[in-house]
Amino acid sequence: MATIERVENQIARIEGFIAIFLTEDRRDLRGDRTGIPGYSNRFAKKAPGRMTVEGWKQRRFRTIYPGLDADVLMGNGAPARGNTFLETVRNSYRR
Repeated sequence: MATIERVENQIARIEGFIAIFLTEDRRDLRGDRTGIPGYSNRFAKKAPGRMTVEGWKQRRFRTIYPGLDADVLMGNGAPARGNTFLETVRNSYRR
C-alpha cells in the first residue's frame, strides 16, 4: 500500500498530468495518508489522448479508489473540466 503523495506521483509519471486526490465532498486529502493501492500496479501505460477527464476518472481513477474523487490539473494549475480531452491536458504542460 502507498501514500497519497506517492500515488499522485505515479499518476503524473504514467499519465503526464497532475491529479490531486479529494474526498467525495471535494476536500483535499493529506499526502501522508497511507493504505491505498498504487496506481502503477494497475496501469502501466497512459490513457488514450481522446479520453476525457471525466472518462479517465470513471474508467481508471474510481475503479481503484472508490469513494474518492480527483481534480486533474491543467498546466497552469487550474482544474480541467470533465469534457476536456487528456491530450489537451497533457499539451498544457508543454507551453
